[in-house]
This record gives sequence, structure tokens and C-alpha cells, in this order.
Amino acid sequence: MNIKQFSILTNISPHTLRYYEKMGLLKQIERNTSGHRNFTQKDVVWVEFIKRLKETGMPLKQILKYADLRNIGLSTSELRMQILEKHAVLLEEKIAEEQSHLQMLRQKIQYYRTIID
Repeated sequence: MNIKQFSILTNISPHTLRYYEKMGLLKQIERNTSGHRNFTQKDVVWVEFIKRLKETGMPLKQILKYADLRNIGLSTSELRMQILEKHAVLLEEKIAEEQSHLQMLRQKIQYYRTIID
């Protein structure tokens, strides 16, 4: 699929996709005889994973490190797992913090309910 189709499917702008390719997050993108990018389903899966990492707060620099290791191959599996494990711990800490904030908000809402009723 071309960049426009890929952009629509992944909900990432063509500009951002080009940027990701330039910085090395998207490597080995096939090109047709005219030189236009030809994205595959494998690229969709990879970009969805990038999006998931970004949405969970992983910085692009760290995602790039993971991508570089991924491109080297299976010999880097342990290092990639360590990156994901470290990120999972940070994410768990963030979730716990957000849960604490939510609990405080609920307490404040309950307080207002009691004084309003």
C-alpha cells in the first residue's frame, strides 16, 4: 500500500511516517520501480507497536534504541526484553500514581455530594 493508504490505516500523517523513516524507526520500507514507498502488513504491525509504546509514555529515543536492536535480529532478544520490562515497571508506577489521583478526586466528589445534599 502507498503512504496515503498506510497513513489512513495507521492514523499517522505521511509527514510523521517520513520522519520515522528518516530517524530510523521505519527501516527497509519496500519501494516500487518509481521509488514510491510500498508498505506491507508487517509494517502496519510494527507501526502499531510503535504507537503503543508512545501512548504508554516511552520516549522516541528509547523506541529507536529498541528498533535498532530489532533490526539486528534475534540475538538482541534479551536486550529488547529488558527495555520492555523496564518500561513496564515505569508504566505500572504511572498507573499507580494515576489511581491515587483518581481516588483523591473521588473523595473530593463525595465530599461535595455530602455538602450539596
